[in-house]
Parts: sequence; C-alpha cells; structure tokens
Amino acid sequence: MAGEFRAETFQNEFLPAGTGEVHAIMTVTAGEDTGATQSGRVFGILCDVSGSMEGGKIVAARAAMAKLVDLLPPDCSFFVVTGADEAHLLSPLARADAGAKARAQAAIRDVKASGGTRISSWLQAALAQFGAGPQGVRQAVLLTDGQNDQSDGPPLEQVLRQCEGVFQCDCRGVGTDWQVEQLRRIAGTLLGTTDIIRSPAEIEGDFRTILQKSLGKTVSDVFLRLWTPQGAHVKFCKEVSPEIVDLTGRSRELRPQLREYPTGSWGKGEARDFHFCIEVTPGAVGDEVLAGRASLVYTSQGVENKVAEARILAVWTEDEAKSTRINHVVAHYTGQAELAQSIQAGLDAREHGDTERATALLGRAVKIANDSGNEATAKLLRGVVDVQDAEKGTVRLRQTVAKEDSMALETRSTKTARITKTE
Repeated sequence: MAGEFRAETFQNEFLPAGTGEVHAIMTVTAGEDTGATQSGRVFGILCDVSGSMEGGKIVAARAAMAKLVDLLPPDCSFFVVTGADEAHLLSPLARADAGAKARAQAAIRDVKASGGTRISSWLQAALAQFGAGPQGVRQAVLLTDGQNDQSDGPPLEQVLRQCEGVFQCDCRGVGTDWQVEQLRRIAGTLLGTTDIIRSPAEIEGDFRTILQKSLGKTVSDVFLRLWTPQGAHVKFCKEVSPEIVDLTGRSRELRPQLREYPTGSWGKGEARDFHFCIEVTPGAVGDEVLAGRASLVYTSQGVENKVAEARILAVWTEDEAKSTRINHVVAHYTGQAELAQSIQAGLDAREHGDTERATALLGRAVKIANDSGNEATAKLLRGVVDVQDAEKGTVRLRQTVAKEDSMALETRSTKTARITKTE
C-alpha cells in the first residue's frame, strides 16, 4: 500500500544553539495506482431558492442542477436539497439510474424562488442524506446568492460541528450579494473550496468542474498524523498547496505526542504540500533529534493503511551560515501565506478608507505574487490596483473597482503557486 503515496520533506534542520522552532514542508503525491478503495460514492446538491434568486439566477440554477444530475455515473448515489428559510428534500437519496435521474429532473423543473436564507437547515437535510448513504467519497456543492440570516449563526455553527468529518462541501456564491467569510467558514470546516460565480451563465460550468473533481477522488477520509517527541508541541499544521488551509485547530489527540489532522478525499496523481512548525526543547551544539514524524493514513474495510511517512529533524550548530539558511521551499510557502494575509488585510483597509495602508499591503502582495510566479493571483490583483512596478511592489489603488473583481481577489487569495522543489 505504501506505493500509493509518495512523501518528501524539505527543511533546514540546522538551528542555532538555544533555539527550538523547527519548520518543514512535507510534499505528498498520490500515485497513479491509488485505486478505488471505497464501497460507494454520494454526491449532494444544495441550492439556494430564496426570493433573491428570482429571475435569471433561478433559471440558470435549474438548468445547472438538471445537467449535473444527467452527468452522474450509475455507480453514484445522489440527492438534491433546495433551501430558503427551510430546506426541502427535492430528490431523496437514490442510485443515479435513469429512473431516479428523470424524477429528480422533473422536480427541478418545478423549482421556484421565494423566502429567506437559513443555511443551517440545508446542511441538516444534507447530513441526514449522507448518513443514510454508503461509506466512501461524500461530496456536496452548495450554491447561494445572498447572505445567511443573522439569526442563523448559532444553529449554523452547531450543524457544522455535526457535519464535520461526514462529508466535504464546495461552496459557491453567484453574483456579489453574498459574504465571502460566511461561505469560507462553511467550506473551511467541511474541507471544501469557496469561489465566486460572476454571472448565472457560469453556474453550469462551475458545477461540472466540481463534479469532475469529485469523481476523480479514489480514497476518502485521509488523515495526516504527526508525532512529536516528549516536551515538544505543534505550533501549527497547515496545508499550503494547492490552497492555504489551517488544520491546527482541527486536530485530535490519539495518544500523548501523536495528533491527527483531517485532509479529506484524495484522487490519483493529486499532490499537496503541508507546512509544520514544531517547538522542541532547545539543544546544545552538536545535538541531533527527531523533531517529528509525519505520516498519511486512511482506513479501508476496517484496516488502517499507512501510505506515506516523512521525518523532521533538528540539529544544533554554531555555524551561522548553516543555521541562517532558509530552505527555499519553506521560504516559498511562508511567502504565499504572507501573500494571502496582505491581500485580505489590504482589501479590509481599502473597505475602511485607509488608502495608505491598503496601498502598502496590496503593493506588498503584488511583489510577492511577482517574485513567486503566482500569475493567477497577480492577474486578480491587477483588477484592484494599477501596477507601476511589480518587482518593487509599487502600485496605485484603482479609483473604481468592480465588486466582482474585489470579491474574486478576496475569495481566491488563499490559492497558492506550487514551487518546483529542486535545489
């Protein structure tokens, strides 16, 4: 089984005497022989049908849902939930055979928009359907066009705790009247992605992409385990590619010094990078310790499989040239994290009228994006600032910015550029 995944570690193991903070990047790649190990696959569609969807959005959403149902393979189970103030189970859990698809598509054609938005009820309905389905890859897509009802905050948090670990959910906001942080909170908890759909005409294409990615998943419920020696503690554990996801607060302790972090489902050939920061007891010059051991595990048919492992070292030295050298892979992803922070803080400053701070932060973001080759983010930044010198990070805030451009930059700020790991 170990051949299914490959792992590499990138770090500078040399530390100055008296210090104990160890940084390492672990790259994990799923091999092409990562075969289907699951007994089933369930795909759920959760669609906003509140009053604000009336018009072109509900027409496009109906067409996209119907097409998505049509594309489901026969070995997949599915369900459709429409949501407003309350959830409506439009199409209950069923195998994606011709009859079930026809019934779902007929129900979708009759969907109308009315009411408010209480997303907790939609997720509660989805949870019940996933719970009744087979084990395996469980994926949902949630589409909305507006803000969740303010009173739904506590119920939403409660149901998110119940859904966590049961299924993954990609969230999409159509138009510009929804809040990025609301959807990011849902998708983050449920190990999914968040993105903007600028116009209703793009809903179907986005849904197709989500389904295609879901169908490519072959191993579900993969966990990252991190062992640390006695006296050490994990300061943070983050996925840093293809997107920044802080896993630190999601860990559970299996036994003293061994913690487990959820990473969701994986597909053939998929690659992800993780950044660990471990605080160990400072050593003397010449001391060498194993600061951590990271491994990837999943359970199939009741059997636990360890499929990749990497070692994290700490060596204390008085050679300043060694201890001050920053591994280029660690430096790259530290920069990508700063890029996301600079964008989010810069957009917040712009929103509050602090032009000087916004210019400085977004200029810094332009420089990092340019230096790291993150062209996708650089392009989004150019929708918000006029770039005068990308290498120096010299920019001027645009006087007029389309809300779609600002929201796209905020939503995609955590997407990173992957580094080629060669010295």
